This record gives sequence, structure tokens and C-alpha cells, in this order.
Amino acid sequence: MTVQALLVWLVVGAVAGWLAGQIVKGHGFGLIGNIVVGIVGAFLAGWLLPGLGLGLGGIVGSIVYAAIGAIILLLLIGLIKRV
Repeated sequence: MTVQALLVWLVVGAVAGWLAGQIVKGHGFGLIGNIVVGIVGAFLAGWLLPGLGLGLGGIVGSIVYAAIGAIILLLLIGLIKRV
């Protein structure tokens, strides 16, 4: 993995985590936490969404995928914290 690819991953993760934190109120984790949530969310969405027939390409598609995955992840974390 090149430095440029790593930077793109971090930016996509940060944007997706921030978007998820804005949509799911009360579950933001700061910049580093949002990057982690966005990257984990991207993996989660990459695993779930193709099975549903949803396909998006490009950088915007990557951000949308990661944001959807991060939202799912934040909702799961919120459910676990309530229990």
C-alpha cells in the first residue's frame, strides 16, 4: 500500500465517520475515533452491501459505502451500550 492510498483511506474514513456521527446523534468519537469507525464501517459495508446488489464506484461511492457501514456500526454500538 502506498502512502497516497493510505491517505485516501484516512480521508474517506474521516469523512464517513464524521457523516455517520452527524446522522446518528450522540455517537461521535472525535477525529481519530471517526476515522476508525469510518474504516471499519467501510469494511462492514463492503461485506454487506454487494450481497444486496448495491454497487457504487469512485471516491463518492467509497464515502457513501463507508458512511452507511459507519452508521450501521454506530447504531450497533448504541444498542450494545444500552444493554
